[in-house]
Amino acid sequence: MSIRATANRLPGPATVPAPMSRAAAGFWASGVPFIWLTGGTLAICLIMIGGLLAHILMRGLGSFWPAEVAELRLKNGSVLLGEIWDRETIPGSAEEGGEDKTRLQLRVGNRDLYGVDFRWIDDSDIESITRPVDAATVERREWGNFYGRPVELRQGDEPVASGSDATWNALRVRLPEARALHARIRTIERDEIGRINFRIEKARLGLRGLELRSSASPDKRAELEREVVGGQQRYEELAHELERLYGEMRGERIVLAEAGGRTKELAVAEIVRAFRANELGFVGRVRVYGSRVWEFVSGEPRESNTEGGIFPAIFGTFLMVVLMSLAVVPFGVLAAIYLREYAVQGALVRAVRIAVNNLAGVPSIVFGVFGLGFFVYFLGGTIDQLFYPERLPTPTFGTGGILWASLTLALLTVPVVIVATEEALAAIPREVREGSLALGATQWETIRRVLLPASLPGILTGAILAMARGAGEVAPLMITGVVKLAPTLPLDGEWPFLHLERKFMHLGFHIYDVGFQSPNVEAAKPMVYTTTLLLLAVVLIVNVFAITVRNRLRRRHRQSGV
Repeated sequence: MSIRATANRLPGPATVPAPMSRAAAGFWASGVPFIWLTGGTLAICLIMIGGLLAHILMRGLGSFWPAEVAELRLKNGSVLLGEIWDRETIPGSAEEGGEDKTRLQLRVGNRDLYGVDFRWIDDSDIESITRPVDAATVERREWGNFYGRPVELRQGDEPVASGSDATWNALRVRLPEARALHARIRTIERDEIGRINFRIEKARLGLRGLELRSSASPDKRAELEREVVGGQQRYEELAHELERLYGEMRGERIVLAEAGGRTKELAVAEIVRAFRANELGFVGRVRVYGSRVWEFVSGEPRESNTEGGIFPAIFGTFLMVVLMSLAVVPFGVLAAIYLREYAVQGALVRAVRIAVNNLAGVPSIVFGVFGLGFFVYFLGGTIDQLFYPERLPTPTFGTGGILWASLTLALLTVPVVIVATEEALAAIPREVREGSLALGATQWETIRRVLLPASLPGILTGAILAMARGAGEVAPLMITGVVKLAPTLPLDGEWPFLHLERKFMHLGFHIYDVGFQSPNVEAAKPMVYTTTLLLLAVVLIVNVFAITVRNRLRRRHRQSGV
């Protein structure tokens, strides 16, 4: 072999990368970059959550503040009156080298006159914007707000006051009495007549039940017939009282004029509140703000749920969470105790645990379909046939109701409680169990007096997670009992007081309905934000209460290691 060939086969000098400096290696080995990474990720998450909450707070709480009323005179000679709602750049206005043009959104109200609540006006079409002191905001029970000036107050056909200022002063005096009159009418219609109809229907169904059972009970039949006759007589008396009150309510009317000069005659009792926003001071605005907030949390919806209050939805959500918790916690805890303390650990128990974990990942709408088929149609239909045959074919429990919705959500959240309870039981040291058994306690006594008290913080953690998820679920409820508007609450003064078969309203469904099913999207936006804020508050209050109880139990049983 030649010297050249041998030289070509000899290995040349290899290219060795420069070794990492000792300082850099120590920096990466210390884990500081990962600390910054995790801390930065947490900060981003907190910023996102804080930004979302701030946005909801501003748009929700800010919607109750009374806005000034602006009067716009346009270059074409027309005049508009309302609240300046929004302002934006006109899309495409800067094309071909031109300047951006803007427009504002004016809430003109007066839907019965204009057909719409909002109008977009180009700034270039506006001649002047003023804020007249005598412009009034009138919130009505129907047709939304009216923006205009009072013209005349009438009692029947006789004018009581004329002119803007005189009519406004007379309206302020008479409005509280008109509200009390409307409240009296609502009490008779909803409460007194509702109770009478309930008793008449109950007596009528009792008579039909006697017929179906062929029960020869003359005394009972006569008693039920007397209840029906007495209820009908009382109903006629209340109907005459309502007719009188309605005549009194229709007798006192106010004439309002919109900015263009057209007038609208309105019963004073149909006014929720009225104020001159441009002459209100800070104290006056706070009073209007407080009045709106109180109506929101204590009143009933109106105008397709876009105005008024949401108390039925608050009550329905709270009651549903309570019923769901009463169902899911005992069953979840008992199932976890059996799996951890009694069941022989083997293939079957492992399969059950896998099934429970997989159940937590099933889409919620699947649980809704199951609840509709099993709870509503099967169990509810069976209950109707056995206990309510006189009401058939009208279903009692064989249709959606708060009971079936609560049980469906309990089934949805039971895996959370089972897993949390099992983890809490597994965290208790083995020596605690053995010590209790060695002292002569039975297995049940050990579970009841030692393991359950020590694992209560973990069990409450599962209950907190279950309640939080159940309060926010909507899809299963849409087919198992929730409705857009429930005329009566599931809880009232008639036996059995808690009517589990009734349909109910829910805050989550209310948000969906108002935000995506409302015919008046712009007017519904404030209700969407305020309802969202209230749903978050309800979940937060429930969680804070449960967490407080859990922390107290944890301090009491700290030695258990849970």
